[in-house]
Amino acid sequence: MDGRGQERRNGHVTPRPFSIHVPDDVLADLLARLARVRWPDEPPEAGWRFGTSLAYMKELVAYWRDQYDWRAHEARLNRLRQFTVALGGIELHFIHEPGRGPNPLPLLLSHGWPGSIVEFERLIPMLTDPGQFGADPVDAFTVVAPSLPGYGFSFAPNQPRFGVEEIADVFARLMTDVLGFRRWAAQGGDWGAFVTSRLGLEYPDRVAGIHLNLLAVRRDPALPDTPTDEERAYIQQLQHWQREETGYQWIQGTKPQTLAYGLSDSPVGLAAWIVEKFRTWSDCGGEVERRFSKDALLTNVTLYWVTGAINSSFWPYYARFHRPWPIPDGQRVTVPTAYAAFPREILLPPRAWAERTYNIQRWTVMPAGGHFAALEEPQALAADIRAFFRPLRSPNPQR
Repeated sequence: MDGRGQERRNGHVTPRPFSIHVPDDVLADLLARLARVRWPDEPPEAGWRFGTSLAYMKELVAYWRDQYDWRAHEARLNRLRQFTVALGGIELHFIHEPGRGPNPLPLLLSHGWPGSIVEFERLIPMLTDPGQFGADPVDAFTVVAPSLPGYGFSFAPNQPRFGVEEIADVFARLMTDVLGFRRWAAQGGDWGAFVTSRLGLEYPDRVAGIHLNLLAVRRDPALPDTPTDEERAYIQQLQHWQREETGYQWIQGTKPQTLAYGLSDSPVGLAAWIVEKFRTWSDCGGEVERRFSKDALLTNVTLYWVTGAINSSFWPYYARFHRPWPIPDGQRVTVPTAYAAFPREILLPPRAWAERTYNIQRWTVMPAGGHFAALEEPQALAADIRAFFRPLRSPNPQR
């Protein structure tokens, strides 16, 4: 990959342009591995009941091997302005797209696991150039979208590991110290929502407001003696989640190195681990390709494969399991907060519980969509982001 490194001018670290170019031998090795996959068996009539469907994986891998064109998607991603900069002991990769409007507001977008910057390909133009999509150019943002440290092109072997707290700190340095924004907005889902929440907590003098599509509300709440219907529904949802859907967290949060051997050696294993989450956590009705094309799924998986970043990407889970909750007990995010509640999000806490943690100023119940909002419902997400930050803009937000 091109562009790693940095310059120092007047004592400041200067980003260097970056373009994606995966070496030919890495792609050739991937195809060779796909050609010699050793398939597991499956219980009769299993479908997706016990994990990723064998029939679907055979179909997806055949497409990956015979039809998928990484170079085409690499070229699409390279239409976005990308950079790297030395921060926090790593080379941090980020997209930096200027807004097209009279006074764009800087906006930090943060992805999560098992996502990547691939999630933002359609969303970013809707934010940087709203006029192109029939919205008001006054609502334009200058978007900064980093690969989380340890993810994608923000990864190099054996580099330092980052939890939510460290990611938030390095992102704050990127926005203020490197890019020079004194006041900026932030948005995120999944781990990006935790990072965004932490930024709102620790940097209220810099962050104009935060927009979330996942709430970093504690998952071991003190239950009321007489819960409301909404609270009772959430408790049932939470109990089901903890019983049936958290196996990946326990492995990634306790023994990530062991899992990493298999997923770093087998692209099929890596794809099965990731694609199951896109099906389970999305508003797809059990048919993953109702929401994500094979190309979209495979571009995200291939990014994990070619960078070799899967082990490092687990680290926020390990840190989460071995540290206090990122929003400490007794503290509250006081900056203006918006929440977009997509109906198939993994957990949907009651607003009253969310308000214990956040200064909720906007709460939008979305008609469709799930955990991967930027991919599933980019227009709805972009519109809600624009609407929330409209009254929070200042006359000169960029510097």
